[in-house]
Amino acid sequence: MDHFYCIIDDIEKKEDYYLIKAYKVDDKKSFHSENESIEDKYGLNSIFFSINKLSKPSFLLHYKKALENAKLETRTNILNLGVNRGDEFEVMKKLSKNFSEQKFLGIDYCSSAIKEAEDLFANDKNISFLQADIKELASCNIGEYDLIVSIATLQSSNLEFNKTLMDIVQNHLKKDGAMILGFPNCRWVGDNIFYGAKAKNYSFSEMSLLYKDVMFCKKYLQQKKFRVTITGKDYIFLTATSIRQ
Repeated sequence: MDHFYCIIDDIEKKEDYYLIKAYKVDDKKSFHSENESIEDKYGLNSIFFSINKLSKPSFLLHYKKALENAKLETRTNILNLGVNRGDEFEVMKKLSKNFSEQKFLGIDYCSSAIKEAEDLFANDKNISFLQADIKELASCNIGEYDLIVSIATLQSSNLEFNKTLMDIVQNHLKKDGAMILGFPNCRWVGDNIFYGAKAKNYSFSEMSLLYKDVMFCKKYLQQKKFRVTITGKDYIFLTATSIRQ
């Protein structure tokens, strides 16, 4: 059976049944393609770039809660891996009461996204951006951070998830720091978000890989003396905070 996405437009009650009016969403308008270049997939003119996660309550509510759990205002140096145009920084800027005293670094591999982020935050001298490959962080000399955020980035097909996570924690996360990881449990078609990430060879949402990655992170970070919580819906947020004395 063909798999497609639709939006409910209206529900009309009849005498003994309901008439549901819906329209089919063109799933070709999705950035979930493995055949495009980084620039075509995530750049300024891409479908991905038109997505506004902050307009979706199911993302924003749980992301704000994760920042609260990570004690955002106590963090001095903050790193965002896979920053794109900087949506996550926009939320931090609004939430933090001591924003001007904090330093932020956003890293992304897409050059046009980094350029747009630099323009959007041009007046915020405490926010800087770097175009770099996450696989090459060791050569960037970026140091350590007391909060690291990465939303739907470390699961990229060109990264070794377990190795990448361990490298980041060991080399760039302070022992008394915090970490927020966002795992997509959704699919974007245009600017519409649909619950459940469709896996290859399945016509429905199948979450084995999602759970596998989340549980690896939880166990690994707990071994490193972090308290871990898992929240969210369309995006699963793993928040880790140090329990070291």
